[in-house]
Amino acid sequence: MAGVPSGRVHNLINIAAYSVLAGAVLAASRQELLTITPAQALYFTLAFAVGTFLLSPDLDLAEGRVDSKRHWGVLGILWVPYGMLFSHRGLSHTWVVGPLTRLVYLAVMVALVVGVLRYVAPSVTLPAIPQPISVKVVAPLIAGYYVSQWLHLIADGVRPDHGMRRGFRKLRRR
Repeated sequence: MAGVPSGRVHNLINIAAYSVLAGAVLAASRQELLTITPAQALYFTLAFAVGTFLLSPDLDLAEGRVDSKRHWGVLGILWVPYGMLFSHRGLSHTWVVGPLTRLVYLAVMVALVVGVLRYVAPSVTLPAIPQPISVKVVAPLIAGYYVSQWLHLIADGVRPDHGMRRGFRKLRRR
């Protein structure tokens, strides 16, 4: 697809959109049209930043030079298999499943690291995930992550039915 933004432009688009969204939420909160706690705003912001800078849809190009991979530093090498698993602008660039592929891949990588750590150094205490996890925590995390992903896809010109159209065409051919 010609004319798609570079990684830097994607980041600038997301930062600008976040600024507008934050201003609108602040204005709506002051008018008492919306109630968002500081913690919820923080969760949304953190997930949005992670989705913008670390878990970009362009990690499907991770075998090359990708901003998101570089932001991981030395750990960027962990995303090379992801880039080999997913073709660029394929499943990884769908609106619902695409962002999930990166979260699942990251969860698998973390599980592998935790497994190796437990095997190599069983006495090391690893941080636990607090239980139960509240919807007031999860909802802004999911929203922040997905909004950042969708802004990227919009900038790439990817329609929300991108993956479904291809799947339906394959079904019709059978």
